Amino acid sequence: MLIIAGHIEVDPGRRDEVVAVLQDLVRRARAAPGCLDLAVTADPLEPTRVNTFERWASTEQLEAFRAVADAPDIGEILADHVRLYDVTGERSPFA
Repeated sequence: MLIIAGHIEVDPGRRDEVVAVLQDLVRRARAAPGCLDLAVTADPLEPTRVNTFERWASTEQLEAFRAVADAPDIGEILADHVRLYDVTGERSPFA
């Protein structure tokens, strides 16, 4: 399993626009084989921050989606703090 998580920073006047522009991509990714979860959200505290979280069953399924994703141009990203993590197991944090 793969997790892609973190945030990007954009101009504060564009943050909500960036999130809106990515809605169709999120919808299509969630329907793609191997996508276990995906969210792109405006941060409630920082006006420049767009949070991103993805969970994929495999690298192959992520790459297959990316090959046809046709991601929209979101313009300038001021900073990128998104990372990909390889996951070897999972369990409930509440157990």
